[in-house]
Amino acid sequence: MHAFSAEPVAGIRVVPLCDAIGPMHESMRQPLLETFPGSTPEMWERIRDEQPEAFGPDGEWVLRFYCFVLDVPGGPTVLVDTGLGDRHSPAASWAPVPGRLEEALSSAELAPADIDLVVLTHLHSDHASGAVVKGEPAFPNARYMVQQRELDWIAASPGNPVGEQTIRPLREAGCLDAVEGRSRLTPDVEIFPTPGHTPGHQSVVIDDHRLVVAGDVVLHPIHLADHTVQYVHDEDPATAAVTRAALLDRIRERDGLIAAPHLPTPFARP
Repeated sequence: MHAFSAEPVAGIRVVPLCDAIGPMHESMRQPLLETFPGSTPEMWERIRDEQPEAFGPDGEWVLRFYCFVLDVPGGPTVLVDTGLGDRHSPAASWAPVPGRLEEALSSAELAPADIDLVVLTHLHSDHASGAVVKGEPAFPNARYMVQQRELDWIAASPGNPVGEQTIRPLREAGCLDAVEGRSRLTPDVEIFPTPGHTPGHQSVVIDDHRLVVAGDVVLHPIHLADHTVQYVHDEDPATAAVTRAALLDRIRERDGLIAAPHLPTPFARP
């Protein structure tokens, strides 16, 4: 994997916002060979040599939690994912809360009120918990875009805290937009379904895959080394692997970059 800082694509600047860095809590942590079925000790030895920053002192996976802002000239300011949220968020049971998204936004000379659109790639707690603060939308001027299929999935699991703490307040505020399949945000920016990790997972595609903000299609450098390696927390691992292969192939055809929230660097050329 080669890391890059992204230059503007189609005039659109993509700004990574580091919400947090850290491993999963021990209660959820598993050996890497179990976390990523289909991987081998030889793969891990190579990845550790090439990407040592992806591992902690005991060999555990150290995740980055990136969100991304799309600065579209003359168009909307788009935030992709909203991170971990505060110490009481749904992510608190397993991730390094609190997130520092507002601080990261400020470093990028942005305030929550500057965000026009929020695209939630999916409704796992580390991607959606920062969408609501103290029961109110964290980005008061934004529409929040989620695939309808993802909303149906959450609705079918009434015990999922993201439904109660994130989706319900957004619905009540009238700012939640359900998306059916592909949706174009600007002439060069499109929401594109990428199912498997969750049923309604979506990615944000810029200039026909010259840059893709890919959510959890790719979770670890090992997925760039071998796209067939699965992930234990994928809802549908087989579909996720097919989605990953197709997306990476198209990005390579376009000589593009992938922006992935949990990689050691926010941009990579697959």
